[in-house]
Amino acid sequence: MKSFVFASRNFKELVRDPLSWIFCLGFPIVMLIVMTLINKSIPPEAGMTLFRLESLAPGIAIFGLTFIMLFACLLISGDRGGAFLLRIFTSPMKSSEYILGYIIPLIVLAVGQFFITIIAALIMSLISGTELSIPNMLFAVVTSLPSMIMFIGFGILFGTLFNKNAAPGLSSIIICLSGMMGGIWMDIDTMGGTLKDICAALPFYHSVKAARLAFSGDFSSSLSEAGIILIWAAVVIAAAIIVFKKKMRF
Repeated sequence: MKSFVFASRNFKELVRDPLSWIFCLGFPIVMLIVMTLINKSIPPEAGMTLFRLESLAPGIAIFGLTFIMLFACLLISGDRGGAFLLRIFTSPMKSSEYILGYIIPLIVLAVGQFFITIIAALIMSLISGTELSIPNMLFAVVTSLPSMIMFIGFGILFGTLFNKNAAPGLSSIIICLSGMMGGIWMDIDTMGGTLKDICAALPFYHSVKAARLAFSGDFSSSLSEAGIILIWAAVVIAAAIIVFKKKMRF
């Protein structure tokens, strides 16, 4: 109950920020439109499938989660910088309850952003004549839940470790890594070699792959990839709780 009260405050802080609306509402739609237009300019004989809607939409949906990470980072580092957390530490809450109070509103925001992305993709598919399966798209939301938790965990971890000036910069590095090493903007599987091995060792590649496999209807493989991310999410959240507890001296 205490976590939900704290979560309510955090949710209000998040939706009060105009950046939340810009990145959650505008970003997925703008990126889908821009990249779809780019795809139309690519000749069919090039064999480029990365920017086709069925591959592009899940990639952008996962990329959007990196900005949820940034919101988490800004929220916690801001609370620490403004001494808000120090003022409420007199309440009988555990470190895990504080973390849960941050996770709940961020999960709501992440799921909302994901739905906005797939709805925009569905509308564009009707306009362009591309066939997308609604059940597959909904299943992609489920298999992407571990990715949402993982990115939120990274945001909480960075926001706890660094101040409000340094934390966003580190988050930006993760945003760039997820875009490139996750295979959102380049076809990692086609490139293969050492680059693919490096990408496969990072969680971002598996996050994007889980969403794309779900979109294509390969539920079994999608769940396998989501399982890998679930392990990453558990480790990151555990690290966030430990660091939060130590940093804030519970």
